[in-house]
Amino acid sequence: MSEDRSRFFTLTFLGFSALIALADQLIKWLVQQSMAYGQSVEITPFFNWVHVWNKGAAFSLFADGGGWQRYFFIAIAIVVSAILVKLIRDSHKRTEALAYSMVLGGAFGNVIDRVFRGYVVDYLDFHWQSRHWPAFNLADVFIVLGVAMILVTSFTAEKGAGNNMENRQNG
Repeated sequence: MSEDRSRFFTLTFLGFSALIALADQLIKWLVQQSMAYGQSVEITPFFNWVHVWNKGAAFSLFADGGGWQRYFFIAIAIVVSAILVKLIRDSHKRTEALAYSMVLGGAFGNVIDRVFRGYVVDYLDFHWQSRHWPAFNLADVFIVLGVAMILVTSFTAEKGAGNNMENRQNG
């Protein structure tokens, strides 16, 4: 891949990451402007639009940590983001770069919250009767989808590599 094309490829996927973070921040801003903290609006029998804060990690892990977790998770997000930018830059496959950019955009959306608010705004609440899945946001959706794509592409790449080895041995 030529250097100009490689730079365009990288900037395109980094731009996609920025759009994810921007969309996430816009929705969070709208939630905070239009809903009181703790408010819940039933949309369907299994989905609520809510306004809650997460001071911890996934599923509110370490939420009662006394404040250290904010800086810890910011540091982790910065390190992981730097690694993801390098992976996007070095990637030769669009699906890999797309997956990394989805994780990067989601991580960036949530780290913006941690830096400027001290917590992550969550607003999607799926439930069955009285059992609620922990609330989450658009950034979390992209992180999960990106990680799923990374796993799927790594398994299909390994399977393809395994088939190539078998063909070489049998051929």
